[in-house]
Amino acid sequence: MTEQQIQKKRIDQLEADGWYVIKLIKTNKNGIPDLVAIKKDDVLFVEVKKPNGVVSKLQEYRLKELEKYGIKTEIYRG
Repeated sequence: MTEQQIQKKRIDQLEADGWYVIKLIKTNKNGIPDLVAIKKDDVLFVEVKKPNGVVSKLQEYRLKELEKYGIKTEIYRG
């Protein structure tokens, strides 16, 4: 399964659960997660990886940075 297929799977799951999902393509911050999901009073950032994919140090930093602001994050591997 490609990362794009895994991403589509996660988007479908989140949308089926009532989330509004946006794929982030270009941001002002390198390493920001691939997806942002929004639900009433809730936000989730999702980094999508293949099962054996490696999260870079910058991606790890961004996930921790978001968590410091009280935002939920996840690494989704399908």
